[in-house]
Amino acid sequence: MKAPWNFIRYFPLAQRLIKRGKIPALLFAVARKSSSKRGLFKGLREDLALLQALCVAWWRGEYRAISPNALIAVVAGLLYFLSPIDAIPDWLPGLGFVDDLAVLGWVMRKWSGELEAFKVWRQAQTADRQASLQRLPALDEPKAGGQPS
Repeated sequence: MKAPWNFIRYFPLAQRLIKRGKIPALLFAVARKSSSKRGLFKGLREDLALLQALCVAWWRGEYRAISPNALIAVVAGLLYFLSPIDAIPDWLPGLGFVDDLAVLGWVMRKWSGELEAFKVWRQAQTADRQASLQRLPALDEPKAGGQPS
């Protein structure tokens, strides 16, 4: 399955972001943008919430059963969502999130097995732990296993 146009260039950016320990900053930016955009489709909000919860669980070391390539694709998808320079500018009413939807849809389909495994894992957690996955890490919260790399 071929990645959407122009999306591949976000993979090296995602790798650097992960390596530098910047996932909390990314998650805050995604949360800020998604909460301020009333025009987001319900499905897009749900996909964003799932990808954010996965990143939170990975960051905290609670869930590591995801391949490095899948994690990079998830982070790249979130970066694409944030980017003001994409195929269709987000400020265009009714159309601005179509390309974001396509990119996130590709991530959801391409990595469906791994994302489904995360959903199953998340459902098996206690209610408190599930709620903690909805809370973003503090910007200075160290990655599990030590300081952010």
